Amino acid sequence: MAVTSTTADSPVDICSRALILIGAEPITSFDDGNTEALVSVNMYEDFARAALVNTRWRFATNQAVLNLLSDAPTGRYDRAYQLANDTLMVHAITVSDLQIEYQIYGDMVYADTAESDVVIADYTYRPDEEYWPSYFTVAVEFGLANLFATSIARDASLAQLMSTSARQAMAKARSVDSQQQTTRRIPSSRFITERRS
Repeated sequence: MAVTSTTADSPVDICSRALILIGAEPITSFDDGNTEALVSVNMYEDFARAALVNTRWRFATNQAVLNLLSDAPTGRYDRAYQLANDTLMVHAITVSDLQIEYQIYGDMVYADTAESDVVIADYTYRPDEEYWPSYFTVAVEFGLANLFATSIARDASLAQLMSTSARQAMAKARSVDSQQQTTRRIPSSRFITERRS
């Protein structure tokens, strides 16, 4: 019988692969009752969310029209808007495709806008693991392996190796992910004018 490799598309799969990287036994669920499962269930979600906000990942970016709240801010701003429920980090707030100044207060955005303005947020959200690209999944696995090398294997040299591997995998993931948008052009008109004078 041939064994085939599959993608890691669940929290348990990702934790299991990270455990394998440090030579530990994989888990079959977060309820396994062993040290590996205990550490995994307690650390995974915070680690995943931290990885999702450490750069502006294209696969985890969304836009939403924000709802105007009836209660105005106490001071300094004219309007308050409710952030989308799945918001992890806000990258921009726009009105008519122009970025505006804003402040985040809890789960709200405060801004000086007109009541009729359509306010749109660009933000990072928490996609399910099945939608993570492989480059990000591998980077998270190495990051978790670093954490597990410290908390489960208690091996400083292994932790150092996994830390280096995690940094390299995350840098590669950022590089790959950054290619998923239109390349920005450098305005050259000033340079051309200067050269011709």
